[in-house]
Amino acid sequence: MTVVTGGPAADPVPPGEEEPRRLPPVRRPGAASRVQSFLGRGIVSTVLAIIALFWMLPTIGLFIASLRTPQANSTSGWWNALLEPAQLTIDNYRNLLSNDGMVNAFFNTVWITVPSTLLVVILAALAAHAFAWMDFPGRDWLFIGVVALLVVPVQVALIPVAGLFGDLGIFGSRLSVILFHVAFGLPFAVFLLRNFFAAIPKELLEAARMDGAGEARIFFSVILPLGLPAIASLGIFQFLWVWNDMLIALVFADSRSAPLTVALQSQARQFGSNIDILATGAFLSLIVPLIVFFSFQRYFEQGVLAGSVK
Repeated sequence: MTVVTGGPAADPVPPGEEEPRRLPPVRRPGAASRVQSFLGRGIVSTVLAIIALFWMLPTIGLFIASLRTPQANSTSGWWNALLEPAQLTIDNYRNLLSNDGMVNAFFNTVWITVPSTLLVVILAALAAHAFAWMDFPGRDWLFIGVVALLVVPVQVALIPVAGLFGDLGIFGSRLSVILFHVAFGLPFAVFLLRNFFAAIPKELLEAARMDGAGEARIFFSVILPLGLPAIASLGIFQFLWVWNDMLIALVFADSRSAPLTVALQSQARQFGSNIDILATGAFLSLIVPLIVFFSFQRYFEQGVLAGSVK
């Protein structure tokens, strides 16, 4: 009579092989764990919402102050309009848009910012492609020179460049402001785009060359589409820098070509208590960069995160 003392025998492990490890059973999170995770996310979201609210508080106050009358702004804080909405009016914007000087300054800002941004993006993209994928004598030394220009402060060049523009007869015009912004925006732009273009797989360019594409075709059909996130990020940086600039415009622009930042500074100097003009003009100057940023936000995030994940 045979007695069975155990269960079915396990398959013998072949000699020279290790016995496979048994994974521990997966435990589902209990109710308490799920509640703790939910509360954790809720606390984090609440803290982030409070930080965002405090971050936007000056912008909200500026917007409300731009909708109040000068008398209301001089007698009480902007937060009183939350309890008395009847204080709000759009007369300040009507008066600002009927002011020829402020309207001219706004359009001067546009005529300065748009060419400065487009020229920097176009020239930097062409130069970055050459530094990344074209072999020519002195390429590395030229790129080192471009990187070295990043440490040159703007203030060092104000007087020499002003004298040069005076000799050329363009000092005081919008052209002088545009050229200065382009010259000092190119080193960072070339450095940024070159590093991004160099990360593009070389096989793509070689395949395009095997198909008979020249450098121009490769640049417009391969480099630009793949480099769009970096180009959009550069465009946003350059646009915001030029739009909000006041130092360069104060030095190189006269009263006819001065942008909005200089016009607001002049109003603050002449009419220190003119909060209706200053708040309205400042919010008008603020809203345009916000529109540009949110319009290209998707490309901006891709450009910032590019290269972080392989």
